[in-house]
Amino acid sequence: MRELPPGYEISTDPARLDAAAIHAYLSRSYWAEGIPLAVVERSLEGSLAFGLYHQGRQVGLARVITDRATFAYLCDVYVLEDHRGHGLGEALMEAMQTHPDLQNLRRQVLVTRDAHQLYRRFGWSSLARGEGYMEILKPDVYR
Repeated sequence: MRELPPGYEISTDPARLDAAAIHAYLSRSYWAEGIPLAVVERSLEGSLAFGLYHQGRQVGLARVITDRATFAYLCDVYVLEDHRGHGLGEALMEAMQTHPDLQNLRRQVLVTRDAHQLYRRFGWSSLARGEGYMEILKPDVYR
């Protein structure tokens, strides 16, 4: 795994997650704008979360919803603006993709509007058979 710059660390310890800090970012993101804090807290309880910390303060996240056997959905990946440009997004991806509970899964998916280039570097591609995917989308559920 890549070495992080001094003062940074990644942890999957749920006790370290700062739900208020995560909420502060997600509630202004394009994919979860307006999300209530209670929903963020509940989402973290049901996920494998990779917290990114700088000197103990939460500055990023990659959250994986998974059964740890066959499937994973990667979501809520971010690094705070002041901490970008140091390879931290790549470090989060490496931590996620090398985690023992996420090996040999049959399928992993994610949805992104603007980070295709980052994910492609880690082997992600467009859906091979997208015609089989369906969804129920409620884009204004948090408003």
